[in-house]
Amino acid sequence: MAKATADTRFATPKPLKSHGPARIIAMCNQKGGVGKTTTSINMSAALAEYGRKVLLIDFDPQGALSAGLGINAHDATTIYDLMLDRTIDPHSAIQHTDNPNLDVIPANIELSAAEMKLVNEIAREQILAKILKQVADDYDAIIIDCQPSLGLLTVNALTAAHGVIIPLATEFFALRGVAILEDIIGKVKEGLNPALQLDGILATMVDNRTLHSREVLDRLKEAFGEKLFKSVVHRTVKFPDATVAQEPITAFAPNSDAAEVYRSVAKELVARGCVA
Repeated sequence: MAKATADTRFATPKPLKSHGPARIIAMCNQKGGVGKTTTSINMSAALAEYGRKVLLIDFDPQGALSAGLGINAHDATTIYDLMLDRTIDPHSAIQHTDNPNLDVIPANIELSAAEMKLVNEIAREQILAKILKQVADDYDAIIIDCQPSLGLLTVNALTAAHGVIIPLATEFFALRGVAILEDIIGKVKEGLNPALQLDGILATMVDNRTLHSREVLDRLKEAFGEKLFKSVVHRTVKFPDATVAQEPITAFAPNSDAAEVYRSVAKELVARGCVA
């Protein structure tokens, strides 16, 4: 099995003397199965290891992020509840995980009704931003795990975010959708959120044993230059195993190459100034 590539040039982040306000990052790609949830969980867990207080927002009706951290989202206050009822204190929806410094606002299948329910709301694109503003001072980073869609929920995430990370599987079909996503980011930046920026593109599911994967990675380097994270995530069975165990890879297999690469991503994120 090919190893994950952790870039050793990034220094271990120094401890913080205080926390907040959070920088909000949307984990976004309209194509499914590219590692958005895996990256959201494991990058956040690595940041938490380095003393950063992180809040994960499960913004996908499938609720994979909540399930992947052992959160029961069926009897809990969810992000959908907060979006429909603005009188609920967002703090009441926050659930602590078994990982220090890592919290979650969960989601379940009810979130799939949000776009229909909110279509006639005034300033419907800004609902999530108003929710997160109430909890931002308690965290150093808020990571939004978006659904594979470019609908109202994703626009809400982009409107709330300071930055976007695009996990991109090293497959030619994955490349085709990036231009569409960049166009959406540009429109949100122009009309709703002038501060929004592309923090970077993370190559995932890399398999150096195949010519196809190596060629796509080379094309990503040519197309995106410094916007491409130097850390690269390779395919490994440890990620689905960690999901079954309902733990981040940093807890499930802390000494593995897979854990080290997400620590590398976290270090790179801090080095880029995307997280304090």
